[in-house]
Amino acid sequence: MAQKLTQPERYTITAALPYTNGPIHIGHLAGVYVPADIYARYLRLNGNDVAFVCGSDEHGVAISMKAKKEGITPKEVIDKYDGIIRKSFEDFGVTFDNYSRTSREIHHKTASDFFVKLYEQGDFIEETTAQLYDEEAKQFLADRFVVGTCPKCGHEEAYGDQCENCGSTLNATDLINPKSTITGTVPTTKETKHWFLPLDRYEDFLKEWILEGHKSDWKPNVYGQCKSWIDDGLKPRAVTRDLDWGIPVPVEGGEGKVLYVWFDAPIGYISSTKEWAEREGKDWEPYWKDENTKLVHFIGKDNIVFHCIIFPAILKAHGGYILPENVPANEFLNLEGNKLSTSKNWAVWLHEYLEEFPDMQDVLRYTLTANAPETKDNDFTWKDFQARNNNELVAILGNFINRVVVLTNKYYEGVTPRKHQNYGEFEVINNAPMDISESIENYRFREASQKLMNLARTGNQFLQNQEPWKKIKESPDEVEGIMFTALQIAAALAYLSQPFLPFASKKLKNILNIKDRAWSEVEIKYLDEENYLIPANHKINKAELLFRKIEDSEIQAQLDKLEATKKANENANKELMPQKDTITFDDFTKLDMRVGTIVEAEKMPKAKKLLVLKVDTGLDTRTIVSGIAESFTPEEIVGKKVTVLINLAPRALRGVESEGMILMTENEEGKLVFVNPDEEGVGNGEGIS
Repeated sequence: MAQKLTQPERYTITAALPYTNGPIHIGHLAGVYVPADIYARYLRLNGNDVAFVCGSDEHGVAISMKAKKEGITPKEVIDKYDGIIRKSFEDFGVTFDNYSRTSREIHHKTASDFFVKLYEQGDFIEETTAQLYDEEAKQFLADRFVVGTCPKCGHEEAYGDQCENCGSTLNATDLINPKSTITGTVPTTKETKHWFLPLDRYEDFLKEWILEGHKSDWKPNVYGQCKSWIDDGLKPRAVTRDLDWGIPVPVEGGEGKVLYVWFDAPIGYISSTKEWAEREGKDWEPYWKDENTKLVHFIGKDNIVFHCIIFPAILKAHGGYILPENVPANEFLNLEGNKLSTSKNWAVWLHEYLEEFPDMQDVLRYTLTANAPETKDNDFTWKDFQARNNNELVAILGNFINRVVVLTNKYYEGVTPRKHQNYGEFEVINNAPMDISESIENYRFREASQKLMNLARTGNQFLQNQEPWKKIKESPDEVEGIMFTALQIAAALAYLSQPFLPFASKKLKNILNIKDRAWSEVEIKYLDEENYLIPANHKINKAELLFRKIEDSEIQAQLDKLEATKKANENANKELMPQKDTITFDDFTKLDMRVGTIVEAEKMPKAKKLLVLKVDTGLDTRTIVSGIAESFTPEEIVGKKVTVLINLAPRALRGVESEGMILMTENEEGKLVFVNPDEEGVGNGEGIS
C-alpha cells in the first residue's frame, strides 16, 4: 500500500513542461500553472521546504513540425518560444524555484544516464517493427506527423499518438486511412528497430500502488483513467523514435534515433531540480529520493497516463526514486464554447493578455481559479471574466477594503483605534486559515478561492450591519470597536489572499502597513494586545484601488478579436471550387462580355432568390434574370455598373426570358459581390478582354 505522508520534511512540486512550439494560453494556466503556484505559495507561507520546478519541453515532433511550418530550424523555434514563455510566467507571477530547458546539457546527461541504466539492467526489450514511412519525404513518420481516423471514436483528424476528440492514446499504425502531414501522401510501412519499456511487467506494482493505494485520495478522473488503462492490459511502449531532433539514443545501434519525448520530458523535472540545487548549494537527491518528501505533479488530463503509469514505471525500473503522492490533473478549459486550439489561434495568449490588461494579473488568476475545470471541462467567456472582476473583486473585496481604509483615515487620521471589541468576527478570522487550508491541501482550489471571497463578504456585511458612518457622532467609542474589528478582517484578507491574489495582497499589505506573517499566525489572540493582526495605534496608509472596473468596450474588443480569428479559420478551411476542364483560346474568344448598367430592377413574383433586371449593354437594353435577391434589394442596385455575358443563349426562367448573365463572386463573408470595372470612364458596351 502507498504510504501517506502527514508531515513531509519537504515538497517537490512539478508543473507540466510546456512545449516550446507556441506561447502559453489560458488553458495551460487553468489546467496546470495557476493551481500549482497557489499550492507552492501556500506551502511556503506555512514554512515548508519547497522545490517548485518546471522548464521548457524542447524536443519531440511538435518542435519539428513548427520549424517546418515557419521555415526555420528547431533551435530557432525553441529559443523564440522559450523566451516568450519564460517572460510570461515571470510577469504573471508564477513562483518557480527553477525553470529550466530540456535542451540544456544537464538534462541531456540526466536523461541519457537514465536510459543507459535501464538498458544495462535489461529493462528494455528491443524489437524491429513496421512503422509508417513517407516515401516522398524519405523519413519515418513520428506520431504527430500522421493523421487519420481514430479506430475508437471515428474522429477523422486523430494524431498518431492521441485522439484529441475522445482522449484515447494511440499508436500511429492504429489509425484508419493515415496520411503524412509533411507531404499529404499515404504512408507505407517500413521496418525499423526500437527499444520498448515493457509496461506489462509493472502491472502488479501499478495495481497495488494506484488501484489499492490511491483509490480514496486521487481525483476520480485521474484514478479512473489509470484503472481503465490497467484493466485493459498494459503493453510495451516505445522509448525511442526515428527523428533528427532530440536526445540521441546513447547505446550501440541507436544511430539516427532519439529518445521518445515522453521518456525524456518527465526526467526534465529531475534535471531542473538538479540545476536549482546546484545554484542554491543544496543536495538535490532528498527532493527525489527521500521517503519523507512529498512529490506532487500538476498536469492536464491529457498527460495522466504518462505521469501516473509510464513515468512511475521508469522510476520503479531505475530504483531509488520516490513516486508521486498525488497527481491532481485538471480537465480542459474551453474558450467561448469552443475547444482551445494553438494551431487555429483560438486562445487567449498570456503574453497578449499581459499587454492588453496591464497590472491585472490577479483578475485572470482569480477568474481561472473560480472557474477551474477541476472535475469537468469548463468554459472561459469574456463576459464571465468581466463579471468576476466587477461583481466580486471590485464590488466585494475591493469595496470592503476601500471602505475600511477610507473611514480609518477619515475618523482617526489613519491610526488604528484603541477600543477593542469582539463582535464575533474574530472567530471567523481564526477559522479562515484552517478552512482555506483544508481546501488547498485537497487540491480544491476553486472552493478555496470562494472561501477567501466569503471572508470579504463577511467584512462587507459587518460594516453594513454596524453602519459606523451613522454612529460616529452619537457613539464614537462603539465606532472605534467596529473599525478595529474591520481592520482585523482587512489584515486577514491581506495575508490569506497571497496564494490566490499575490499582487493585490502585496498592495494591500502596503496600504495597511503590515509585515509578512506565516499562515499559521493569521489569528486573533484575545488576551494579547500585541498579537492582533493590526495592533492599536498602528498607522496605515492612504487608500488605493486594488482592482478597477472593466468596461464593456474592453470586453467587446476581445470578442471582436476572437470573431476575426473565427472568420480567418473559416476562410482558411473554405473549399474553393476546383478548376473546370481546360479550354482553348478560341473557346475563350467566343465569350462576349460587355460593361453594362442596371437601369431597372424588381423582384420576381413568388421567387425568393430571383430579381428581374433591365440592363443597358450599350448595344441594347435587355432583360436578365439573376439569382441575387437574397443579397441585394432592387433599389440598391439600380444605376450599378456590371459585367454582362451578352452572347449566352436566351433561357426562360418562370416565364421570363433571360438574355445574358451578370458576373458575380463571393467575398470573405460569403456575400455576393459584382465583378465590375474599377476604372472611371468605362462606358456601356465596352468589351472585356
